[in-house]
Amino acid sequence: VQLVESGGGLVQAGGSLRLSCAASGSITGINVMGWYRQAPGKQRELVARITSGLSASYADSVKGRFTISRDNAKHTVYLQANSLQPEDTAVYYCTAVIYQETYWGQGTQVTVSS
Repeated sequence: VQLVESGGGLVQAGGSLRLSCAASGSITGINVMGWYRQAPGKQRELVARITSGLSASYADSVKGRFTISRDNAKHTVYLQANSLQPEDTAVYYCTAVIYQETYWGQGTQVTVSS
């Protein structure tokens, strides 16, 4: 299973980015897909997750600003990040749970300047 993220970059505070993550390989039975992030010196944290039935949940810190979505036919998950703040700066990782096994992408850097 491979997860390939794209869409990270440098943005000013208040700006937006859309992250994408495409899954490939032995990907039948993908259940939950999600996004985590890890800022320098901090633990990795869950940002948002979405089930195969399109039920979404979010960390309190991003509620109302970020939206997770998913295209099951394309095996792709998206994260629309609006009103970005410097504290959102981190490496963002895509995850997919397949038959109780969790797979991770390589990460994409998001940097928000003040």
